[in-house]
Amino acid sequence: MTSSPLLLLTTTILLLLLHLPFGDSSNHDYSDALSKSILFFEGQRSGFLPQDQRIGWRANSGLSDGWPYNTDLVGGYYDAGDNVKFGFPMAFTTTLLAWSVIEFGDSMPSSELRNSLVAVRWATDYLLKTVSQTNRIFVQVGDPNIDHSCWERPEDMDTTRTVYAVDAPNTASDVAGETAAALAASSMAFRSSDPAYAETLLRTADRVFQFADSYRGAYSDNSNIREGACPFYCDFDGYQDELLWAAAWLRRASQDDNYLKYIEMNGKTLGADENINEFGWDNKHAGINVLVSKEVLEGNRYTLESYKASADSFMCTLIPESLASHIEYTPGGLIYKPGGSNLQHSTTISFLLLVYANYLAKTSQSVNCGSVFVTPNSLRLQAKKQVDYILGDNPMGLSYMVGYGDKYPQRIHHRGSSLPSIKDHPQFIACKEGSIYFNSTNPNPNVLVGAVVGGPGEDDVYDDNRVDFKKSEPTTYINAPFVGVLAYFAANPYPS
Repeated sequence: MTSSPLLLLTTTILLLLLHLPFGDSSNHDYSDALSKSILFFEGQRSGFLPQDQRIGWRANSGLSDGWPYNTDLVGGYYDAGDNVKFGFPMAFTTTLLAWSVIEFGDSMPSSELRNSLVAVRWATDYLLKTVSQTNRIFVQVGDPNIDHSCWERPEDMDTTRTVYAVDAPNTASDVAGETAAALAASSMAFRSSDPAYAETLLRTADRVFQFADSYRGAYSDNSNIREGACPFYCDFDGYQDELLWAAAWLRRASQDDNYLKYIEMNGKTLGADENINEFGWDNKHAGINVLVSKEVLEGNRYTLESYKASADSFMCTLIPESLASHIEYTPGGLIYKPGGSNLQHSTTISFLLLVYANYLAKTSQSVNCGSVFVTPNSLRLQAKKQVDYILGDNPMGLSYMVGYGDKYPQRIHHRGSSLPSIKDHPQFIACKEGSIYFNSTNPNPNVLVGAVVGGPGEDDVYDDNRVDFKKSEPTTYINAPFVGVLAYFAANPYPS
């Protein structure tokens, strides 16, 4: 019996589908994911919420923050699933949100560009408060050890809102440096829409950098800070990278040659040639190299050539075909680094891939990886694999962005999301009374739309379990670079 043409066609299609990666990535709605990635930040807000707050299960919180110093520290973001405001990762989040707008804002629909700027400003308004007093920086609000012993809505917080401050000549080069970077980058993001605010940000960034550079050292080296910051957001990798990072952003925002000289003169002493294959809240080296490379590629600043060489080297480690030592990938193709909250590496590195691809493309250049020349499009395709994995093209068939797609994490490690909202349950829920919700296997009652969780382990396996915070907890610094990445792919779903 001969097969019918229809049967042969069907069989051929099935065989082709079997050889496709996990799902057809062309079906991803990057514009939808972009909108949701920005919306997430409204769920992380602290302070007085505005009338146009879109995540309706959240309400006002932390309204007396700063009172031990008789100062206003209301506002900002909770960094993850707890109710602490950690200045170090919040400033990094701000820098990456602003950088997303600078590089990819033109690719965003006007409504999402506006929402992105609102998200940036929610952070910068707070960061300005943290540096409003001369020679003092407020680096944290909330005692994490006490906070983490509770499972409590931010609206119900009755724990001590300890304020952590660093006064000169004590050191906080890392947090002050990152704050200066955040304010400088944000000044560029606001330059066209609010020039007066942009000027305030840039002027403040310059002052905060002087504090960071004059009193060199890590904030977590201060005994009054260490027990509050460590081991959560201790400075593990040193403060030197934040000084270069801040100077690079101030150079780009101001075009001041003094900052150019700083980057030229201090590169070696501050470790710019340490080609560390990482980019995140604690280690800025790869980001510095990409950022500074723009001056080499577009401005022919050959005195900064070592930064570009390091950026090239970093890109080569991401390309499987190159001979360079490679960053580790899971069997399913996700960038992997040990330590938990793995998707922070995937989103930050994807962002750098796209930014560097744009810089190279603008000057018609590629990267020489020895055995292979890597084009801007090759870098974009590497980023796209990471994005598509996060959005569902993975062995679990699961979107790691809450609210995107048909299948996504239901039990994320997040207090506000997992407890009944204050609108549905107006009665106070005390510190330990929330434990029944933490231990429940029920899905979270409040969907934190757009939250990207920590993600799977090195085996691509993800258990939807809020107790496993290393996998199930979202953070602002996972989402911030993802905003820029999604903006690019929303405008260019098929990079070429």
